[in-house]
Amino acid sequence: MSPLDKAPPAARANAREVEGLKARSLGAPPVLRGEDGEGSLQVHQDATMKIEGAKVFAVYGKGGIGKSTTSSNLSAAFSKLGKKVLQIGCDPKHDSTFTLTGMLQPTVIDILKDVDFHAEELRPEDFVTVGYNGVMCVEAGGPPAGTGCGGYVVGQTVKLLKQHHMLEDTDVVIFDVLGDVVCGGFAAPLQHADRAVIVTANDFDSIYAMNRIIQAVQAKSKNYNVRLAGCIANRSKETNEVDRYCDVVGFNRIAHMPDIDAIRRSRLKKKTLFEMPDDQDIVEARAEYMRLAQLLFAGTEPLAPASLPDREIFELLGFD
Repeated sequence: MSPLDKAPPAARANAREVEGLKARSLGAPPVLRGEDGEGSLQVHQDATMKIEGAKVFAVYGKGGIGKSTTSSNLSAAFSKLGKKVLQIGCDPKHDSTFTLTGMLQPTVIDILKDVDFHAEELRPEDFVTVGYNGVMCVEAGGPPAGTGCGGYVVGQTVKLLKQHHMLEDTDVVIFDVLGDVVCGGFAAPLQHADRAVIVTANDFDSIYAMNRIIQAVQAKSKNYNVRLAGCIANRSKETNEVDRYCDVVGFNRIAHMPDIDAIRRSRLKKKTLFEMPDDQDIVEARAEYMRLAQLLFAGTEPLAPASLPDREIFELLGFD
């Protein structure tokens, strides 16, 4: 037993905070209280399920913040760069890819149920739909509420894609992840992702959720290779509160999507912004998605922000 182990709890906590700050300065994930695996069973990734060759991104954010819109337009932007793209929706609502395909897609879990989970009976076209500009679209789906784990569904989806060799010549994989910070469904994509991107707005609730997501990703980064890439300010005229938070914790805003009505209209028309008329605001939004796609594909520095305790976030973002 080390001297630190014999110290009072407060002293041990302070020591961990110091170690975390040192780690942050080196670009490594900070040492966090309640590290991943403490008090729970940590499941390590099956090596055979590793996605190789592609750059893999997991998109997170508060529920309703625009993750699916962001993911779909980002997929379209990657495709415009000449990349072969696969987008995986990880929400029971299975609406992640409908602006890329123009319709709701059947889910992997429902398709597997139809064949009594005999995956060998399926063909790729049974669960993969080719959407706008060649983007491959998959909806993992999820179990009925309160009946199972979303993490299982994500795992089965990746397994199915690998069995049918759908990942072998893919350049970019985007996981569009459900909004709540929960266990399996939230965490499963982090086993596969290189970078996690957080979508936020310039308001307290969104930034508060981002702070919690940062904590969750940092905890998982102890066992997985995933690191944080930065955040996207979405549906926001200003970015001052997002930037203030980022300055305090050591995070980066890597894009800003303004609150323009064209984005709402594109969802109603079941289209990406790249299929909308060339109005000035649409052209500018497309350019920002293209810039973001180029930035992410070129590679971002791994970030290790020091998330704030709940009380400090209230003090930082307590609006008048």
